[in-house]
Amino acid sequence: MAQIFDCIVIGGGFSGLAAGQILHNEQKSFLLLEARDRLGGRTHTRHFDDGKYVDIGGQWIGPTQDRMYRLATEHGIEWYETYNEGNNILDLNQVIKTYTGLIPKMDIASLINIDFVLKKLDRLAKKIELSNPWSNPNASTWDSMSLEAFAKKHCYTKNCYKVVRAGLETVYACELNEVSLLHALFYIRSGTNLNVLLSIKDGAQQHRIKGGMQPFAEKLAEKFQHSIRLNSPVKRIDQSKAVVSVSGDGFVYHAKHVIVAVPPVLIREIEFSPSLPLKKQQLLQKLSMGIVGKVFGVYEKPFWRSNGFSGQVVADENAPFQTLFDSSPADSSYGVLLAFCIANRAREFFSQNEQTRKKITLEYFERYFGKEAAQPIYYTDHCWADEAWSKGCYAGLYPTGAWTNFQNELARPTGSIFWAGTETSDVWYGYIEGAVRAGERAAHEVLNSLNP
Repeated sequence: MAQIFDCIVIGGGFSGLAAGQILHNEQKSFLLLEARDRLGGRTHTRHFDDGKYVDIGGQWIGPTQDRMYRLATEHGIEWYETYNEGNNILDLNQVIKTYTGLIPKMDIASLINIDFVLKKLDRLAKKIELSNPWSNPNASTWDSMSLEAFAKKHCYTKNCYKVVRAGLETVYACELNEVSLLHALFYIRSGTNLNVLLSIKDGAQQHRIKGGMQPFAEKLAEKFQHSIRLNSPVKRIDQSKAVVSVSGDGFVYHAKHVIVAVPPVLIREIEFSPSLPLKKQQLLQKLSMGIVGKVFGVYEKPFWRSNGFSGQVVADENAPFQTLFDSSPADSSYGVLLAFCIANRAREFFSQNEQTRKKITLEYFERYFGKEAAQPIYYTDHCWADEAWSKGCYAGLYPTGAWTNFQNELARPTGSIFWAGTETSDVWYGYIEGAVRAGERAAHEVLNSLNP
């Protein structure tokens, strides 16, 4: 008789690895199956031949992301401050202005309007209960309205709308009409507040991992390498009363329990017998992934700093990128400019060949930071929608009606199948922290089932 594991974990991102770490520590027999040829999921550190690297996936941690800081400390992983000094740039109506702080310099009416919109979103988000966002008395109203409708209603000036839109697209990784207002409010509350989500200092972008985020994921897996199988896409899960069978090309494994820790859009591609509950199937059909591209220029040094710039840019729809950041390593031994290309801008930008993308990028980098920006050592970019085993980033998007109709269906166990991934977390949904929390929660669900 083939071995029956206590648990099979599907997915080798931070969520699956966090689950694996708990199962390993509790001395349970388990197998972790990952479709890719690497660990890390939606984090991926790309190395160049000379040792330089960029994080083409998730790269930041910040205050209240306690699980990530705890794991980093446990595994001897160091973090450092994201560079945040000097002048920021606003590219609005094809005019470039500099400013300091979080809110750009603009006409006074638009500034007041931006402040009003952001504070209103925060005020509404505070009313959301994270464990059941659909329970708010206004949930049906908020869930029937898109975030775009809210922005259009409350942005009274064109400039306010343009800046708010660029900021919120960067937060959600989608067009504002792709998510419901209820999901937008839940997401804000899940990540503390909008100021935290948008900020570097005391915000979600405060710290980076020395050496890159993917090596952090690999470090989590060190103690249970023997339990990991790469290049193993799962195609089918059969569940009986006694055992769950997990199969793909050339393999079948059996376990008492399964944790599925992959993006919702990939769950749809797995065949389940018996079929998943109808509500779960329907919710999975409704969720789409955000679309994010990261675009990098790598330079001999972060020259913009000595010119008084932070490397940060916010741009309206006339530019191909919503935002730019200084993404240089801890020792500043070389410079990295990172541009976020999101939603419709990403669809347009990544429909062109790499040579054209590079040309467009360097024109904008030079426009913002001068001639030196036109001469990188390396150019590289990555669109997560093109990845077969992610199909987008940062996370699954709840459209209008999804929260009120399907509630917490995504995370609800299905017999001996338990669900992880950042989309099943009610704290730091969409972030690596949320992925870790979800993986830990699913592992504890399995342990409770093994030892009732």
